[in-house]
Amino acid sequence: MTLNRLVRLIAGSFILVSLALAHINGQADLSQLSWLWFTGCVGANLFQSGITRFCPMDGILRRLGVPEDKDNDR
Repeated sequence: MTLNRLVRLIAGSFILVSLALAHINGQADLSQLSWLWFTGCVGANLFQSGITRFCPMDGILRRLGVPEDKDNDR
């Protein structure tokens, strides 16, 4: 596992755990449509991209011509 993938896994986990804890404490009502669902999707995407190496934003930025790192782990 590379550093980049591990950072994505940890960041995604932190986002999802913080949303779950806020919901359990009654500070966030995830049963209603809100911007917290966007946050949850970002966290889930970070976590899955750490496992699968697929990130939609990577593809979008490549198509826009953003140069890749020389140390790319793909």
